Amino acid sequence: MEDIEIARNTKLEKIEQIAKELGIREENIEPYGKYKAKILLEQKKEQKEGKLILVTAINPTPLGEGKTTMAIGLADGLRKIGKKAMLALREPSLGPVFGIKGGATGGGYAQVAPMEDINLHFTGDLHAITSANNLLSAIIDNHIYHGNELEIEKVTWKRCVDLNDRQLRVVNTGLSKEKKIEPREDGFDITVASEVMAIFCLASDLKDLKRRLGNIVIGFNKEGKPITAHDLKAEGAMTVLLKDAFNPNLVQTLEHTPAFIHGGPFANIAHGCNSIVATKLALGLADYTVTEAGFGADLGAEKFLNIKTRILGKVPDAVVIVSTIKALKYHGGMLKEELAKEDTEALARGSENLLKHIENIKERFGLPVVVAINKFNQDTEAEINLLKEILEQKQVSLSLVEAWGKGGLGAIDLAEKVVKLCEESTTHPFQYTYSLEDTLKEKIEKVAKNIYGAEGVEYEEKAEEQIQKIKELGYEKLPICIAKTQYSFSDDSKNLECKEPFKIHVKEVKLKTGAEFIVILTGKVMTMPGLPKVPASEQIDIDENGNRIGIF
Repeated sequence: MEDIEIARNTKLEKIEQIAKELGIREENIEPYGKYKAKILLEQKKEQKEGKLILVTAINPTPLGEGKTTMAIGLADGLRKIGKKAMLALREPSLGPVFGIKGGATGGGYAQVAPMEDINLHFTGDLHAITSANNLLSAIIDNHIYHGNELEIEKVTWKRCVDLNDRQLRVVNTGLSKEKKIEPREDGFDITVASEVMAIFCLASDLKDLKRRLGNIVIGFNKEGKPITAHDLKAEGAMTVLLKDAFNPNLVQTLEHTPAFIHGGPFANIAHGCNSIVATKLALGLADYTVTEAGFGADLGAEKFLNIKTRILGKVPDAVVIVSTIKALKYHGGMLKEELAKEDTEALARGSENLLKHIENIKERFGLPVVVAINKFNQDTEAEINLLKEILEQKQVSLSLVEAWGKGGLGAIDLAEKVVKLCEESTTHPFQYTYSLEDTLKEKIEKVAKNIYGAEGVEYEEKAEEQIQKIKELGYEKLPICIAKTQYSFSDDSKNLECKEPFKIHVKEVKLKTGAEFIVILTGKVMTMPGLPKVPASEQIDIDENGNRIGIF
């Protein structure tokens, strides 16, 4: 049975009942139909802080590791063993839904629902973010049209759209030949890579949201001084567009576990974590909050720990690293079409990727770790035993999880191991990869060397100039958000095993004063993806009964 059919055939609780079980007052619930609701932040009831579990993964492969499925299964599993647990996840982007990756609501019997709504328009948050972003673009060009009082010479702000559309990476605007309209080169980012999305997810409250929006640098004047959204008096209107969206979305799993799904930045080109406000609210409502960070631990988890925790004021009590036997063999050089065959040698080689992630989380950051394997029928006893032996040498436990086929029952062992980790005192104090007082290059090089395992960093001339400019402007003390391929520790998507020494190549550095971090663009990564040759959109349709089909 397909995911969409499983979800459609499962009876859900009314969303008011889910909220009531969390202890949310009726006046704080704003329903969006029967099974979705916004929770009003301004009136939330403060409660004691629960445990935080971060779910991350090895470097992903085309096979998919099932990280979101694992996070959902774990939350359901925690409830099966009598714990008050909930989820705090990201919202899906329409780019992957219609592209190659598909949706982001889990799979099988470990899903959040209503999956069709969540994967498509949901409550309109991403549309609001797109509108706020593009309102600022319109205000910028309108200001220039009406005399350019601020003497804007260079516009760095881009428009955005929540779709994969490579044709929009670089565009020319203002070609109508109307009097006073000045043509210029422009471009689009995908909404989930926009600074407004990052601000939306990192703001601590509505006042902070408005402050950060006002601090956005949209370009520079003739003297090279930054022009902000506040200079254009834009932040008030932008905040109004985002006001309702800023309240977290409450839904449920197929087993009725509560879930906040709010904010959705990509992790390869953005910081890859759900909103601060949803995470904080979940921590006050549940004893265990399960959250995830996008792609591998070198991307989403690194940014969660070095960026988000500084604002959240809490680090994870336990970290789950997700993988599959097949994915490890793929990282060990095994061909995709042969992965069903037993191959302990390829597994051993590919396990190096997993071990590096374990080292980073356990030794570099000082957090307790458990490895969760999404189990498949073709996984052999020899392969499973070998992986157990490899992990035992590192004093890390392994849990075989079958949440896709069994829901929470298939994740009870993982839930018990996570609870045990949360209750044990850690042997290492938590530590950041870099200090905010480090220079910009020191931060980049510490992540590259300590987290990726690179031997060094090379900078293009443009990046060198941008680093110097950021230093002159006084923003060097901000944290960094490195945009890098998700498929490898290196910035080369084809270098899976990283056997030979490699360097990270920095091509561009972008200051994000509203998000309050600095984006480091490496390798061939782009902030506007394209569709594959055969996009998922070709399979999405409406059947004769008016049901949506093909969403996964």
